[in-house]
Amino acid sequence: MIGFLLKKNFFDLWDNMFRVVLVNLGFIASASVPVFLPALVPIPALSLVVFAVGTLWCFVYLAAAALSLKEISDYRGFNFGDFFRNLKENWPAGLFLGAVALAIWAMAWFIIPFYLSMNSLLGLFLAAVVFWTIIVLVCALQFFFPIRARLDTKLLKVFKKCFIIFFDNPGFSIFALFYNIVTFAFSLILALLFPGPAGILLFLDEALRLRLLKYDWLEANPETDPALSGKKRKIPWDAILIEEREKTGTRSFRSFIFPWKD
Repeated sequence: MIGFLLKKNFFDLWDNMFRVVLVNLGFIASASVPVFLPALVPIPALSLVVFAVGTLWCFVYLAAAALSLKEISDYRGFNFGDFFRNLKENWPAGLFLGAVALAIWAMAWFIIPFYLSMNSLLGLFLAAVVFWTIIVLVCALQFFFPIRARLDTKLLKVFKKCFIIFFDNPGFSIFALFYNIVTFAFSLILALLFPGPAGILLFLDEALRLRLLKYDWLEANPETDPALSGKKRKIPWDAILIEEREKTGTRSFRSFIFPWKD
């Protein structure tokens, strides 16, 4: 399943490179507010407010981008009129996740150093608890926008489902996180233009979309429940992904570089 996910993600990124770059340009412009503007504000409290507001706007932008990129994942496309409609529809999700992200940042920036400054075993223990809490939050909440786009619009239910997906698929979630860290690091070489944040959002949506096929199969095959069969449940990904493989197809290297010659 992971091999097919990487293949589909690469195909979709390549086919929609122009859209991905434009979405990333919008994010770069948005991110310049919390990254550069606070340093120009002489009042510390006001500088912090500028940072917080700029960060919230970045997440609102990403929320709209996630809904738009979902169309690529579903073998369609989007125009930028769709993007602005998605911005209007999904801004509450962006504010919600942005507020959570700011809380996580505060935990990492202020709370962990405070506990470590205690210079005691208790302080070290509390710092470790906060650290692993942050790791779990990041692993689970990386699917927040895809879940909002595909499963539910009620934000608290989306928040809850993030943890359901994570605890039911911990290995897959950790893989997705590391993959996106590598993608982000590679994107820095290209100044975040490609794959960039848009590529990461597209990967996460495709990862969730394909993972949800497992639950459709389980619902259609209740007899595979270990409680009933007494055997460990094995997901037949080759059978589940037949239709997806047909839609994605295969390509030669020549078709990537010279598609008009096929």
